[in-house]
Amino acid sequence: MLPINTVKKILKKYDFKLSAADARASLAKAEKLHKAWEEVLADEGIIDETAFYEKAGKFFEVPFAALKGREIKKEVLNLIPGPVAGTHQVIAFEKSGDEIKLAMTDPTDIQTVEFLRRKTGLEPKIYITTPGDLREALHRYHAELEDELKIISDTNGEVSTGDLKKAGEEVSIINVVNSILEHAVFEGASDIHIEPAEKDVIVRYRIDGVLKPIMTLPKNIQNGVLARLKILASLKLDEHMIPQDGRFKILVQDEKLAFRVSILPVYDGEKVVMRLLHEGAKSLTLDELGFLPAPKEIVANSIKKPHGMILVTGPTGSGKTTTLYSVLGILNQPGVNISTVEDPIEYRVAGVNQSQVNPKAGFTFSSGLRALLRQDPNIIMVGEIRDQETAEIAINAAMTGHLVLSTLHTNDAATTLPRLMDMGVPPFLVAYTTNIIVAQRLVRKICEYCKKEQKLDKASAAELNKTFDIKHLLGLMKKHTKLGASEKEVMSLNFFKGEGCRRCGDTGYKGRIGIYEVLPIDADMIKMINRRATAAEMNDYARGTGMVTMLEDGLIKAKMGITTINEVLRVSKE
Repeated sequence: MLPINTVKKILKKYDFKLSAADARASLAKAEKLHKAWEEVLADEGIIDETAFYEKAGKFFEVPFAALKGREIKKEVLNLIPGPVAGTHQVIAFEKSGDEIKLAMTDPTDIQTVEFLRRKTGLEPKIYITTPGDLREALHRYHAELEDELKIISDTNGEVSTGDLKKAGEEVSIINVVNSILEHAVFEGASDIHIEPAEKDVIVRYRIDGVLKPIMTLPKNIQNGVLARLKILASLKLDEHMIPQDGRFKILVQDEKLAFRVSILPVYDGEKVVMRLLHEGAKSLTLDELGFLPAPKEIVANSIKKPHGMILVTGPTGSGKTTTLYSVLGILNQPGVNISTVEDPIEYRVAGVNQSQVNPKAGFTFSSGLRALLRQDPNIIMVGEIRDQETAEIAINAAMTGHLVLSTLHTNDAATTLPRLMDMGVPPFLVAYTTNIIVAQRLVRKICEYCKKEQKLDKASAAELNKTFDIKHLLGLMKKHTKLGASEKEVMSLNFFKGEGCRRCGDTGYKGRIGIYEVLPIDADMIKMINRRATAAEMNDYARGTGMVTMLEDGLIKAKMGITTINEVLRVSKE
């Protein structure tokens, strides 16, 4: 999809005959259908598609490639997996030495070009082609997969339990599973769900925190796919009645990826959920995590302290582990000994001694933490504080000169303190060992390619005013950003949204970022903990001393154009 202004320039420069009425009508239709304007012009017969893209090639100074009827070798085509080619509207059609020729409808899409340069390890040479030619080339992927499934259908039949190992090693089954895994990696999925239904098998990916249906597989390959995944994860092939957990690694374009596999018996078979873990992933900085300047400074100062506890809270999937690993990345220096007890180990970190909990062998968080204290650590990370015993050992470690990082499942920062006391930990221990509490959620970021300004109407602005103290919000925006001026301007705030495009899968969102509330434990908060103040009292005090709540943090990011109000409200209510 080319920018509208670029299309106008091409039409004008090369004298395409286009009346003002046709321009208005086709542009309105393109916006309504979320299609590229140039595609609508071609579909309506207003311009010739090939002629337009040949001229567009001259405009961008890239060669034109006609793909219709062109022979493309299978090994070249498959350098880019089919789903990726479809999402990013790009085809690899020729390879010569270290060079790969790519045909696209939008040669200005530098992000995709750079992405494919890294993934293929080849130097891209860009060509422009027509959407029609691209669609025909993309169909070759579908035909290939259909042929693969037809082979399975013709030869496999309903796989019996005794033949599971054989079925899981068939080339056709291996190709289907590889396609599912590779597509997930290229699409940036965090989880793969393979769900058996009555008549078929549904594959869904969790992308940016939201599940998205990807493909439907024939029912008769269900056992073969399941067997293949069990073989990869070293699980029991003949066990179908109890849950199983495993792990395997693959190499995708020189990137090592781990898949954590969970298999659960359900009514129509066994459901598989796989978590993708990028083993070589670099830890993020506090800025990349999404901390605003003032809360970031509080966090940075807290992790410099030689002892005490840093607690990160939030529900499952809120990015707690990523935050802890990022803090470990900052603390990971040659002069310190860092040890962890995790369940599971999600990322391998060089220079950190990581231990995996194994309850069956008696290796729990509490027993592992005891063992770590005999390993001369400076910094300890406990995956999660789940019970009184683990909490007490962690707090005692913090009291005896260790910096302890851990997570809890609470809805906000202030609730964490009463939660620890409810576990049976004495208030004075909680008060004098806790340095800081960070509560967080993950919100989807607006897609940069289809971001548009969204002015709130009077009704929405009034609703916002009912929900939030506008004057307080105005003050926060002035303090934490360069935005905001008068109350009148806040009442007519201009926010942003994503219109939806092919780069973001028509969702309007691409990527995620955290929204946070950071609660430091100061002298007055210590007094409140010791007298067992309620979470509400602690929260009111924290807000009074300048704490930005998660909801407020999210609204500031919405005003900055990072996310949307709807997205902030969605995750804040979870």
